[in-house]
Amino acid sequence: MPGTKSTSKRKTKIDEGKSYTLILWNDDVNSFDDVIDALVDICEHDAHQAEQCATIAHYKGKCAVKSDPSFDTLLSCKRRFDHRKINTTIE
Repeated sequence: MPGTKSTSKRKTKIDEGKSYTLILWNDDVNSFDDVIDALVDICEHDAHQAEQCATIAHYKGKCAVKSDPSFDTLLSCKRRFDHRKINTTIE
């Protein structure tokens, strides 16, 4: 089936030309430093990029922090943010 890539027994949908985006949402719970540390650890941002994303989320309410053609890749990242109680969504 076009647009579907099989990985072992699990199917991962990958649409040609489509990319999913992980969105970081601002909150009043997590410290700025905790969010920056999570972006470095989970999204592999450098410190400067992580700080910029945290600042954008703080002032604009949200920031796109990672894109990938595989939904499962971003779902793994989202679960790691969830574990840290940092709100993210996948669009």
